[in-house]
Amino acid sequence: MTLRCLFVDFNSYFASVEQQENPALRGRPVGVVPVLAEGGCCIAASVEAKRRGVGTGTLVRDARRLCPDIALVPARPSLYVAWHHRLLEAIERVIPYERPPRSIDEVACELTGSQRHRARAEALAHAIKAEIRRETGDGAIRCSIGIAPNEWLAKTATDMRKPDGLVVIEAADLPQALHGLALRDLCGIGAAMEARLHALGIRSVAQLAAADKLVLRRAWGGIEGERMWALLRGEWLPPRASERGSVGHSHVLPPELRTPPGAQAVAKKLLVKTAQRLRGYGLLAGALALRMRLLGTEARVEADLVFDPTDDSRALLHHLLRLLEAHPLPRRARPLSVSVTLHRVIERAHGSRPLFGDERASDALNAVLDRINRRYGHNTLYFGGMHAALDAAPMRIPFNRIPDVGTEQDADHELWLKRINQAKVLAEGEHRRRGDAKLPRSG
Repeated sequence: MTLRCLFVDFNSYFASVEQQENPALRGRPVGVVPVLAEGGCCIAASVEAKRRGVGTGTLVRDARRLCPDIALVPARPSLYVAWHHRLLEAIERVIPYERPPRSIDEVACELTGSQRHRARAEALAHAIKAEIRRETGDGAIRCSIGIAPNEWLAKTATDMRKPDGLVVIEAADLPQALHGLALRDLCGIGAAMEARLHALGIRSVAQLAAADKLVLRRAWGGIEGERMWALLRGEWLPPRASERGSVGHSHVLPPELRTPPGAQAVAKKLLVKTAQRLRGYGLLAGALALRMRLLGTEARVEADLVFDPTDDSRALLHHLLRLLEAHPLPRRARPLSVSVTLHRVIERAHGSRPLFGDERASDALNAVLDRINRRYGHNTLYFGGMHAALDAAPMRIPFNRIPDVGTEQDADHELWLKRINQAKVLAEGEHRRRGDAKLPRSG
């Protein structure tokens, strides 16, 4: 009874959802891109595309070279979030998950009692796969499942057999079950950590597993090394308490907004989105960081400002304006990307109200803005300075949180979906008129 975690990882999630929604894409290499532009890159690739060398971060031109028949589709974050919730409901019909998922394409479930027996745990995994097939109509979305003594090992197991795999690692299998992996295959080991391990003479997972606890503490520079030592041995560690240290958004500018006024408008939109998230978390922020990268130069804008903690959009926009005025861009500058981050965050209940001035009016205005934009779309009501950037910085899926569609979805999203559906209907009518086979219905 050494098994304590069942980990579900959805294979090529964004691309699989696109194949689920459009059966004509099933079995074809698919790349998901932020925008349909040759200078962009893939943020996700289907299983078929990965087999031909296309992966996350592959440039569009390289994807076309590696895979001439690849179908490139624009990302639809709200659709991925919707499917995320549907799939979680399917999993929960088999086994509950206690902690909210940290990523949109994976979820960890703790095993208890008889579920920790291998046969019972494997039966749960097969039941989850069957429930997902029922939810998708036996469509394109598949998952790999890892079962192990702790969450870290279970997550590692999901990468050992893809797609649609099931791998069980018991305590008796350790560490030999991991010896076939490379260091970079392990969660928590990137290029920098790999270099530090190499400097200590550790070049394989076998050497890592055999290393002394103090050696790993030296490699990780602290307690994280001891955690890795314990995880490699199958120990169950309680989840670490995490505190949100900042809230922010960033965006690579489209060509038409690569001007000082365009960058400023995007910065304002990003800040308003960030402020709305801040209020949703019940936090106040006491510092603002503005960053801009410029095209064709190493020059950057890096500006910071500290102020009394607030969550008021108008107050934060005023602080942003101060930064923009203090760090003006040259008139001919071509900004490439913009990011705004709110730091020094504290619980709203721990903040103090200003001695002078009445914030009640600001609180009421923010509440109305949030309520209307949550219900009707992010840009239903907006500040005038954002007008030039309304179509910029759409919702994205970060690695460490599931976005709130009601908070971040733009107001024209439903209209956009209607146009997509209308296009499908027109395409099907054209195929019928020409005597072609009927297009498959959406799954």
